[in-house]
Parts: sequence; C-alpha cells; structure tokens
Amino acid sequence: MTHGRATGVMADVWGRSAVRDVILTLGAAGAVGLAAQIAVPVPGSPVPITGQTFAVLLAGVTLGATRGAAGMLIYMVAGVLGVPWFAAGASGWPTATAGYLIGFVVAAALIGQLAALGADRSPARTIGLMAAGNVLIYLFGVPWLAFSTGMDMTSAITTGLAPYLVGDVLKTALAAALLPGAWVLIGRRTTEETER
Repeated sequence: MTHGRATGVMADVWGRSAVRDVILTLGAAGAVGLAAQIAVPVPGSPVPITGQTFAVLLAGVTLGATRGAAGMLIYMVAGVLGVPWFAAGASGWPTATAGYLIGFVVAAALIGQLAALGADRSPARTIGLMAAGNVLIYLFGVPWLAFSTGMDMTSAITTGLAPYLVGDVLKTALAAALLPGAWVLIGRRTTEETER
C-alpha cells in the first residue's frame, strides 16, 4: 500500500485467509439476523421497520461482493430452513417479504463490488453507494410484495417502500459519516506500519 491509501474493502486491509473469510461471512449473516430483531410493525404493511437493510449494506461495503452476497444468501437460506432470525424471530418462507431477501443478496454483491472500487471513500460517494443498495432492495422487494399479496403496484409502494424512506435517509447519513472516516483511520494506520 503506497501513500497510506488502502485499496479493496475494509475486511481485506490486513490480509485474507479462507478461515477468516468463512468467519466474516457467517458473522455478516448473524449480524443481519440480529438487526432483524429490531422490528417495529408498520400499520397496514406486512413489512416491519428493522435494522436489516443497514446491516446488509454495511456487510456488502466492508466485506466485498463475494463474502457480502454469500452472507446474505446464508441468512436467507438458513431462515427459510428454520433458523428464527427473520424479523421478530420468524423463520420459514416469508411469503410477502421474500423479494426483499433476494434484494439483500443482490444489493450486497453490487455495493460490495463498488466499494472495492473506492465508492465508500468520501461522504458523497458513500451516499450514492447506500442509495443504490436501497434501490436494489426495493426493486426486488416491492414487486414481489405486490405479486404475493395481490396488491397493485401503487399500494405496494405505499406499504412496502414509502414508510421506510426516512429511515433509509438516516441510515445513509450515518454510513456517509462513518465509512469515509474509517478509511482515513485505516490510511493513517497503514502509513504508520509502512514507515516502521
């Protein structure tokens, strides 16, 4: 690493190993499962407000495309098979919200790839990165919600997207404040290690 500038994603700054990759991938699945337990019901919607999307996007950004997507796939499959870590301790096939779970996998892969190219190094780029991840989750989640419940798309948007936008903005602002700052600290540390 030259001039103190770290490349890739945060999880790779100090090297990689197969064991570490497995631990990080399983940890990402567990973190999303834990975040899903912060669930606030939304009147008239089968989709609660949770901490999941923030955990999903952070997993993609910090772990990269492969591990981030693998972690979300593990989260989804394990939950369908009976691990009670979907929202509010649910498990099994989530009829109305399955599209969001598929969106988690796709979003983690995309933003993980973008993060590896440096899209989480400044507040402005981080805002774009997080927004792109949220949009992908909704692109899968909202049409599936409409299809699985028989709602029209307007109703699905009203119940499966609109109530969550304020929270998404707050989570995006938090990420824009934290991620570039973390890279600054990493850059300083790698510079110090290089100079020793």
